[in-house]
Amino acid sequence: MAVTIDELTVADDPAAWAALGFAVDDDTCVVGDVRIRLAGRDAGKGLVGWSLRGLSGAGAGGQGNSAREIDLDGLPTSLSGREAPGEPAPQPNGVTALDHVVAISSNLDRTVAVLQEAGLDLRRVREEPTPAGAPRQAFFRLGAEILEVVQAPPEATERTGGDRPAFFWGLAFVAPDLEATVAGLGEHASEARDAVQPGRRIATLRRSAGLALPVALMTPTARAHSSES
Repeated sequence: MAVTIDELTVADDPAAWAALGFAVDDDTCVVGDVRIRLAGRDAGKGLVGWSLRGLSGAGAGGQGNSAREIDLDGLPTSLSGREAPGEPAPQPNGVTALDHVVAISSNLDRTVAVLQEAGLDLRRVREEPTPAGAPRQAFFRLGAEILEVVQAPPEATERTGGDRPAFFWGLAFVAPDLEATVAGLGEHASEARDAVQPGRRIATLRRSAGLALPVALMTPTARAHSSES
């Protein structure tokens, strides 16, 4: 059984996401086949945890989320046996899916080893710097979504006292008509620009959006385009 994302828990108020054009029911927003639970600012900082299906040796089952929790090299993880939501519908703001989750590690090899042992599907390690200065990245396939683990730059590791557990950083969503989504968000979104991935475009939400974590909006991959045609 492949490891897939059931739910992300974000320390944000539901009203903040609703104001940006996400459809929120009580404290939950369903984007594609991923639930995003908005637990409020008192829950912590940013993306505070996630629940996954199919972890090796996890044996998740029963109704709803399993009470069992594990730590994946610093990433708080609950074990889930819950089915995916029903047929996904686009958000009012034009977002259709979660593209990837970003985590940062001071020791990429260590984090990759822990995630692989738990059953996550490592697709590749990018051994070249990103535009933001991260020296390496690892990419794990979690169903339709990706976990991108970024090696912290040396100066950041030194500033935080050396080796530390991995932590969640941000999210990227798919917005097929990116320009329309950006226009609808007004001053809360940057202008769209070319992404690192060839053929894709990206915009980011500004601090004025009031969210607790960095959020990017991207056009679909070429593969997603071809599967829709």
